[in-house]
Amino acid sequence: MRERVSAYRELSIARLLREIRELGYPGGKTALGDFVREVRPPAAPLFEVRFETAPGEQAQVDFAHFKAVFDDEPGVVRVVWLFSMVLGHSRYLFARFCLYQDLQTLLRLHIEAFQHLNGVPREILYDRMKSAVLGEGEDQHIVYNASLLALAGHYGFAPRACKPYRAKTKGKVERPFRYIRQDFFLGGHFANLEDLNRQLERWLSDVANARVHATTDRVVLEHFNDERASLAPLPVGAFNATLKLQRRVSHEGMVSVGGNLYSVPDGTRSRALEVHTLAREIHIFEDTTLIAVHPALQGRRQRSVLPGHRKLPRLSQSGSNEDAQTRLTRTGHNVTRRALSFYEAVGQRLARSARPT
Repeated sequence: MRERVSAYRELSIARLLREIRELGYPGGKTALGDFVREVRPPAAPLFEVRFETAPGEQAQVDFAHFKAVFDDEPGVVRVVWLFSMVLGHSRYLFARFCLYQDLQTLLRLHIEAFQHLNGVPREILYDRMKSAVLGEGEDQHIVYNASLLALAGHYGFAPRACKPYRAKTKGKVERPFRYIRQDFFLGGHFANLEDLNRQLERWLSDVANARVHATTDRVVLEHFNDERASLAPLPVGAFNATLKLQRRVSHEGMVSVGGNLYSVPDGTRSRALEVHTLAREIHIFEDTTLIAVHPALQGRRQRSVLPGHRKLPRLSQSGSNEDAQTRLTRTGHNVTRRALSFYEAVGQRLARSARPT
């Protein structure tokens, strides 16, 4: 064993066990592992090179996975995601919890982060999250999501993807995830997602961005105030790039987008509509006419019914004939009201006429 691990230090315990058993070793894996750990030569230390960026040069963005039990839903474990944007120079930290890490959430939180910072870094470094990076082309160039490129063009930053399996290239955003988990999240009590984010904002302001950073040896907020002037200014207009989808209208007059339901007006005739998904809004078109604008819902299985979309009374729980007729009647259809005895007589007449003579 001494000879083997000296020549090939990284041989696994399982491999060594197979080799030594062929030589007659009767013992178990645990005893062998203990011995190998004692005699294996120590690894040569690998020192990291600190990568610093100029003021306003770079931010790093990523999502981290958390599990929460909210006081409003005792016993229910919810998966939540933490979005984080860290400025590389000052280490100023912006973070928000969300329910999903989809494209719309990614775009919305970028916008919120830029507004919070009141500026934009020159480049943003991403892990290869699917909502941002689609993959590599034949020439090994990174293929980014078209909506992210539109956002980058509007705000004037350059997206940059980490190299595969090189998580340390975005260590400035990875380390805050561990810091947030250990210093803020664990052992906390949160009523719901909104309360979680309220407490997070207070912690960021009072603790994370108010501390002396161990690497820069400066108070994060003071350092950020110096860096702020190097950020690019916010654009004048709002970001309005859209993701176009085709959606069918349900029997309740709703269309499904991102796991949520959005209403269309009574009288909408088309069964298939075009939906434009923006960072903060959902636009619904019938042919080329805009018929509904909804604020984008956060999360899943929620409903948005705009005022004025439901002008007809709904079917009551009593199931009365008046309710049924109102529900079945469409604009332009005049239905004569008759007693049930009339329809019974019609049915008897039809039955007699159908009998063989």
